[in-house]
Amino acid sequence: MAKLRHIAVVVKDLEKAAAFYQKVFDLKRVGEEHLEMGSGIYLSDGVINLALLKYKSEAPSGAHHFGFHVDDLEAARKRIEDAGGKFFFTLGDSKEQANFEMKFKDPDGVIFDISEKGWVGTPKKTTDP
Repeated sequence: MAKLRHIAVVVKDLEKAAAFYQKVFDLKRVGEEHLEMGSGIYLSDGVINLALLKYKSEAPSGAHHFGFHVDDLEAARKRIEDAGGKFFFTLGDSKEQANFEMKFKDPDGVIFDISEKGWVGTPKKTTDP
């Protein structure tokens, strides 16, 4: 069974947004990265990874995508595509890395990720709470 473990939100000011969620909900900063397409700060409650994203190109603020831990990437990919989902792209170099994900779009175009390793700040095994 897949476990929801990752939610991404596009924000206007990364540091301001991170400070808000850390202060209000006591989330812990567990990572940060800067890529060609933009930057992200990763927060966690110990189970769910909240990715705060700031793209270099203009992107509206708000919910962007969500991600599921899965036991087997290829089996999950087959189920997704058999149900009408479309592969979008892969982010990361190896499925053994934290934050490695395969991105898909559901039949309505909503973006979601799948990952075997998960995201920083999430439990290492999909069977964890």
